[in-house]
Amino acid sequence: MEAVGDTLEELWISYNFIEKLKGIHVMKRLKILYMSNNLVKDWAEFVKLAELGCLEELVFVGNPLEEKYSIEGVWIDEATKRVPRLKKLDGIPVIKEEEEEEG
Repeated sequence: MEAVGDTLEELWISYNFIEKLKGIHVMKRLKILYMSNNLVKDWAEFVKLAELGCLEELVFVGNPLEEKYSIEGVWIDEATKRVPRLKKLDGIPVIKEEEEEEG
């Protein structure tokens, strides 16, 4: 991945039995990542996506982590807390609640 890390903006790696996101941090310009239906099952791997400073759109549906937290109804909240720059998650625009301004 290092060979394309400085230039690649989109990566589509769905259905690849991926469990670990080791080395993803080299994708400095990645804006769109489609990695549905893989095998990522814990937050420790998911939070590596927060290292991608340009990542705006993520499709993560069908990974064990997403499936577990979707059943509980907290997937979008938990995922966007951990990767706060996301503008779109699993095809759904991320709407951030404005910080309360007290003056």
